[in-house]
Amino acid sequence: MHTANSAAVSDSGIVHDDFRAAYIWGAAAAAALGGLLFGYDWVVIGGAKAFYEVYFHLDSEKLVGWANSCALLGCLLGSMVAGWLSDSVGRRKTLLLSGILFAGSSALTGWAYSFPAFVVWRIAGGVAIGLASNVSPTYIAEISPAPWRGRLVSLNQLSIVTGILAAQVADWLIAQRVPENATRAYLFATWNVQHGWRWMFTAVCLPAAVFFLVSLFIPESPRWLIAKGRDAQARRLLAKIGGDAYADAESSQIQTSLRAENQQRSSWSELFAPRLRRILAIGLGLAVLQQWCGINILFNYAQEVYRGAGYGINGVFFNIIVTGGINLLFTVLSMSLVDRFGRRPLMLFGCVGVGLANLLASFAYHARLQGTPVLLATLGAIAVYAVSLAPVTWVLIAEIFPNRVRGLGVAASVSTLWAASFVLTYTFPLITAAVGIAGAFLAYSGICFVGAGLVFLAVPETKGRALEEIEVLFAGAKTSSGGREV
Repeated sequence: MHTANSAAVSDSGIVHDDFRAAYIWGAAAAAALGGLLFGYDWVVIGGAKAFYEVYFHLDSEKLVGWANSCALLGCLLGSMVAGWLSDSVGRRKTLLLSGILFAGSSALTGWAYSFPAFVVWRIAGGVAIGLASNVSPTYIAEISPAPWRGRLVSLNQLSIVTGILAAQVADWLIAQRVPENATRAYLFATWNVQHGWRWMFTAVCLPAAVFFLVSLFIPESPRWLIAKGRDAQARRLLAKIGGDAYADAESSQIQTSLRAENQQRSSWSELFAPRLRRILAIGLGLAVLQQWCGINILFNYAQEVYRGAGYGINGVFFNIIVTGGINLLFTVLSMSLVDRFGRRPLMLFGCVGVGLANLLASFAYHARLQGTPVLLATLGAIAVYAVSLAPVTWVLIAEIFPNRVRGLGVAASVSTLWAASFVLTYTFPLITAAVGIAGAFLAYSGICFVGAGLVFLAVPETKGRALEEIEVLFAGAKTSSGGREV
């Protein structure tokens, strides 16, 4: 299948035949299934927690926070090894490994009969998330033509939110209805506590098996192949993507970039070299910002957030479905925006929009407004996040690092993202115990506004640029206070 734009010219001046849309989108969609598993495994706990907390008798803020956040330590570990692993054995084999981990850890988590076993297998599932969250967007970025890269990498985010919604729907379908004000003693005897939450975790095994099977048939990254000296294989792959002219020009550009960098070995210490410090700081800062804006609290602690607004347990489950639907709807919208409006405008819009929504939620809790006001504020925050900070952060992290250290750079940024997510998730029960939900949302709002300043001052526009052009931009550009090249 070909696109309609014959002999198009990219922003880098590369003339190519028509891009093979079916081939490109097929490979990207297969890799993005890792994002679907990531979204499901990460959010399924939001619906299950009301039941496994009763089963395991978790009765303190620390235990609740630990149960909800322990998987994020696995995410951090997976992210730390993902760069080395994907650079050593390839993007494709690393995706295969994550599929195996998703299937095994989910089944074992669901059928854990002690809290320590539950924690161990949640951490193992987190390792799978860490691998997929790192390698899926990197792989997609490396097979994507520059004009399509934004929307294709955003496909990974679409898969993540589809997985989130799938987990929320599965939780709702599996859970049996219970009285709104049921006591813990009553809940303990219900099917939900004894068996239901187990099937919520186990359900991910089927899509994990599908992900493993389709990953057997996707090609390796052309940039990884060239880095390993397999130039002929890379050129054949690039020809399948965009035709012979595109393959010649793109492979030549990649080879030139790699030859210029191969005088030194790629290492973690190189990320801290003067020429890369600014790029690394931007990557780490964006990773922290995406988490500490507070949106993930609405997924992992939805029961506390909505119960604090006066909803009963059945109403909470319905609101969770609504948040997932809004998240998916606006993520689909974001795919048409990221390459149209650019990275910087969407990031600035996201910081300010989520900050205002969090501020409104804080006011609603402080004024003891219940029901609709809190729901509307949280849905507004999710909608803005879905078209801005959620997809664009992943796009930027996949774009800004030079070819030779991209795997390590993405690993460092994604590891920081998961460390920030752990801190956010673990501390929420402690923060709310100290200053209430209103104080927590006020803090997240302030972080969003600080993040807007970071984006305005430090992040340049990368829309439509080849990865090699972005490398040159960061290597030699001086920036004004607006973060633009001058």
